[in-house]
Amino acid sequence: MLLFKADFLLFCPPLLPRLTHHKGVNLSDLKLNSSQEFAQLPPRLGGLLEEVWQPRDNCTSGQIVSLKCSECGARPLASRIVGGQAVAPGRWPWHASVALGSRHTCGGSVLAPHWVVTAAHCMHSFRLSRLSSWRVRAGLVSHSMVRTHQGAVVERIIPHPLYSAQNHDYDVALLRLRTPLDFSDTVSAVCLPAEEQDFPRGSQCWVSGWGHTDPSHAHSSDTLQDMVVPLLSTQLCNSSCVYSGALTPRMLCAGYLDRRADACQGDSGGPLVCQDGGTWRLVGVVSWGHGCAEPNHPGVYAKVAELLDWIQDTAWVR
Repeated sequence: MLLFKADFLLFCPPLLPRLTHHKGVNLSDLKLNSSQEFAQLPPRLGGLLEEVWQPRDNCTSGQIVSLKCSECGARPLASRIVGGQAVAPGRWPWHASVALGSRHTCGGSVLAPHWVVTAAHCMHSFRLSRLSSWRVRAGLVSHSMVRTHQGAVVERIIPHPLYSAQNHDYDVALLRLRTPLDFSDTVSAVCLPAEEQDFPRGSQCWVSGWGHTDPSHAHSSDTLQDMVVPLLSTQLCNSSCVYSGALTPRMLCAGYLDRRADACQGDSGGPLVCQDGGTWRLVGVVSWGHGCAEPNHPGVYAKVAELLDWIQDTAWVR
């Protein structure tokens, strides 16, 4: 059954769409008004939804699946980073802290209430033996808030099956959370890039993180930092004066060649996002580099567009 109601779609089983924001509820739990009606969807695939809707004034099974649509890549409150600036709450609502216990280890990006993407190298060494200790905290801009933020328990760690610890190829991992994140103005999902979407070199994108703000000091920032970085061509980054062919097709680089700013230790797994009209899309995942903000060594990121099929097939996120 389908209920037309603002931002909810309600279906009676057995038809279950392939969407991530859904939960089963009893019809008696819903408050309906006289202007709302149901539409039954027969359990068959193919054709347009408009062609199979059958208006009904009741739902005989008494059970439905509610689907809540939420916009990704939006910043309702929008007003390892060397040379970055402090971030206000809600500026990057998809940025998450991936922590081992209470200790921030890496960054991550919220894709859906139950799913976060990070770098595979963050989880590679001890993902199985210490699974119950991993937490994801979203909506934080200061580590001083950790004491009042228990975080979501990580239920599963799924590294890309082709991840290479030697050269960091396919450097992404998905985290399945035991309980969903509570979306709000300060916690929401980032959009994945559209299929075959390729932002041109020179695009001004943003990277955010809690990493070292000074490469000469070993402590990370207490507050979330961000900075704008230009996308660089793979040809430039694979040249002999930069990374000498180390970038694979699953990598991209962004930043500066003059030591101006860069991602650093503690920023790994965090988002590199580019604006597409009014929508922010996850273009890269902080992966590796040579030092922090060193000349001719910009940051290297896992290229999300090249890993899109695996992310979507694993997390059912579109």
